[in-house]
Amino acid sequence: MNGFSATLKRAMSGSEPRDDRSMLIVANRIDGLGGRLLAMANAKSLADRLGYRFGFTWNSRDITDEDSHTVDVVGKIFSGDFIEKHWLGDRIKPADFGVLGGSVFAPSDLEAVARSGKLRGWICDDFGVLDIFRDEGVRPNPSEALRAFGFAPAVRQALDAAGKCRFPGPMAALHLRSGDIVYGQYRKRLVFADKVIPSTLAKAVVAELSSKGLTTLLVGQDRATVDYVSAQTGALRTDDFGAAAFEGEEALSAFFEMALMARCQQIHAGNSIYAVVASVMGEVPCLGISALFDKQRAAELIMEELQAHQADYHPLEAAFGYQWAFLSLEGEIAPAQARALLGKAGALDPENDVYDLKMAASHFHEGNYPAGEAILKSLMIGQSRRRSKIPLQMMGALAGQVGGGLTMARDLEVFFAAARAGHPYAMACAAYILLEVLEDGKSAVEMAARLVKVEPENPIFRRVRRRILLGKKPKSGRLAKARWRLGRLRFWV
Repeated sequence: MNGFSATLKRAMSGSEPRDDRSMLIVANRIDGLGGRLLAMANAKSLADRLGYRFGFTWNSRDITDEDSHTVDVVGKIFSGDFIEKHWLGDRIKPADFGVLGGSVFAPSDLEAVARSGKLRGWICDDFGVLDIFRDEGVRPNPSEALRAFGFAPAVRQALDAAGKCRFPGPMAALHLRSGDIVYGQYRKRLVFADKVIPSTLAKAVVAELSSKGLTTLLVGQDRATVDYVSAQTGALRTDDFGAAAFEGEEALSAFFEMALMARCQQIHAGNSIYAVVASVMGEVPCLGISALFDKQRAAELIMEELQAHQADYHPLEAAFGYQWAFLSLEGEIAPAQARALLGKAGALDPENDVYDLKMAASHFHEGNYPAGEAILKSLMIGQSRRRSKIPLQMMGALAGQVGGGLTMARDLEVFFAAARAGHPYAMACAAYILLEVLEDGKSAVEMAARLVKVEPENPIFRRVRRRILLGKKPKSGRLAKARWRLGRLRFWV
């Protein structure tokens, strides 16, 4: 046990009196490197401003998510002194802490809680927490806090290397995130698409920045795409500044790239926390695509690029371009235009059910229930041949919630309308939505019963009804899952 943790244990056990200043502001995120660093910068700046102690959790074993990122152990990221002073271990007990974020708070509010002695402090994981802090003095400075972190020697070397690079002139960074949103599971959920500036828009961005006298620094996860855009536009890559020295070391490469971006005059990115950390590090603006083009023009540029050069891009990069254009214009273009974009994306990414579901929804929005029903029927029958168990894969996209977002949020009512009109495959979808999204078990059971009456011999519909009768499956908790399994046993007995 390190000295800081031992002090906390003694304070919690009552062996020494608690001083208000011993209260903690804690960063406790479990996502990727960027998210953790931003939360830590916010938490430490707030703790410094208020005179409280800062603490953070971090894994002591490598964590690897094959779709997105690797998070190195705490000792590879931070110095021994910083760990000794601030690290709280792999995890904390959340019940011992309040939570900052979601509502406005002031120093006096925290002081009152500190005096009560009922909590160890506050968890500060909300990225927007400083925006809702009702400041009564000097505003917390996350940039200063981040730069003051005690990093491990190898990380410090990567940061210093970026600081020594010679730029040819004024530069702007373009962050071409891809990873799990373009190539992985989240491309099938849509809800994180705004984190990415499509690579199919990059040429236009570079040209626009050049017209403003700025050379573009390309930072991206897919080397082939970055090399292609660089060759086509003359934009510089992180490799041109020595990034290859950190190849094979994901965390060191990330710090080098963030430090390079931090030296640019501006950063252009989607809603990527990785780019925001660079923005905080250098106190430079992080701008969305709207700073250069409105969404109508951006979508037009993507479609023009794909019409001329689609074969130059990986199929999933091209598909994401169409997806991004569709999401930018959804609700503002005619359903036929929307279906054209969806069809092109689906042809490039045929394993992605969301395009078929959105296509069906587009027909439903027009009141063309038979056309939408035909798409659902084809999808459900095809997937049932490969997997008989309910939920089918397409139901995950239909009702799955990710990061607080719902893929089909704009379309639930039209699925219900098609179900009310008596279309059975829409009814199967509606029953599952009622159960999993709206948590209306009674209505879901009634819809499933109607479904089986329409086609009593349909095996898919019978399986849907059986699944609905089992109720909503708990997402977490050993006891909750055990109870659900017991309920299944009773049902089958």
